[in-house]
Amino acid sequence: MRSQDITDLFKDVNTNLRVTDMKVFGVSLTPDSDRPYVFVKIETNQGLVGWGEATLEGKAGAAMSCVRDFRDFIVGKDPLQVEHHWESMYVHSFYRAGPVIGSAISGIDQALWDIRGKALGVPVYQLLGGPHDERGVRGYYHAENARTDEDLSKLRETALSTGVSCFKVGLPDQAYEWIETHAKIDRAIKHMARYREKLGDEIDIAVDFHAKTSPSVASILVKEVEPLHLLFIEEPCPPENVPAMQRVARRSTTPIATGERLVAAFGCRELIEKGIVDILQMDINHVGGITGLWKAAAMANYSNISMAPHACEGPIGGLATLHVDSSMPNFLIQEICSFVEPGEKEKVWADWFGFAPMRMVDGKFPLPQKPGLGFELSEAALAKYPFGGSRPMARVFQTDGSVGEW
Repeated sequence: MRSQDITDLFKDVNTNLRVTDMKVFGVSLTPDSDRPYVFVKIETNQGLVGWGEATLEGKAGAAMSCVRDFRDFIVGKDPLQVEHHWESMYVHSFYRAGPVIGSAISGIDQALWDIRGKALGVPVYQLLGGPHDERGVRGYYHAENARTDEDLSKLRETALSTGVSCFKVGLPDQAYEWIETHAKIDRAIKHMARYREKLGDEIDIAVDFHAKTSPSVASILVKEVEPLHLLFIEEPCPPENVPAMQRVARRSTTPIATGERLVAAFGCRELIEKGIVDILQMDINHVGGITGLWKAAAMANYSNISMAPHACEGPIGGLATLHVDSSMPNFLIQEICSFVEPGEKEKVWADWFGFAPMRMVDGKFPLPQKPGLGFELSEAALAKYPFGGSRPMARVFQTDGSVGEW
């Protein structure tokens, strides 16, 4: 869409559009879920409604409370002033955003962009200058449920027949010591090599270390798996330890990715400025919504760093991510924490929206075609899955009882 087209659209928008209410919903697909969805609904005096997602794994109650804390920032205001509201929520919180504030801002920001697109009658990606490819954006599924050689052979056949070109897997053991034994390191190497052997060279493979490994263990693994030509290695060590991440990256020819736990463009600035990683994986539900993800992508692009956004929460954030993906010049690939065969959560999502969100067609996630984020959602549909409360995420301990990453 040309800039003049956007200008003409704004001429037709009623300047008296105002937010009348902001609601937040906790939605638990199962009563004991450790990541119940946190959805934000913003209503206006002209009947336009925007939806966003503020899901924060293990801290749903805190994210919901924080959304409510921002009520005075949004209610009574012009919802089209998205950038102004983002800056106000971030700056006027005084204490800089961590995951709770970041997730709350994310949900509100997505809902404001949804209203903005609906008010102008266009999908959000057109407001961002996209799409680069009208067919959609390349994506990948997870492959941990393919455990046997037979499973992997079937997965390969399904992928090749449906156009899926990439999968992500994890490491084989639950916990890794800071200085690990040769046996466990050897098991990890063989595990990754098995996926490459069974899936073949036509399919890309990414491996998520999930920050389980220390810089010393990660440095060994990244060298040993170079012949596998992986698409990337994710979080080879704790993401907050930037110098350690740099040490590992310097020892690897395999691209290094990180970013899902970082908040706002400021959170990834050092990684970008020092050229430490090859790929950033900011999560639209934590980084600060569409505004936060767009800014992080722009910063990364100037340093020739690619974007492979994380999306392992609910469907609203997933759909919102596609709008930004399709407008990024440095977009690489989009994650969804689902398998090649849809499961129960995908059936619920389809029931909510009337279509199958975040399911690939010919290896790409199709772009929404309707204005805003491209969907409508009813409170009644969500009411079938009442909030079961916050639940802690997995807690992993080493053999000696010390705390380990999961």
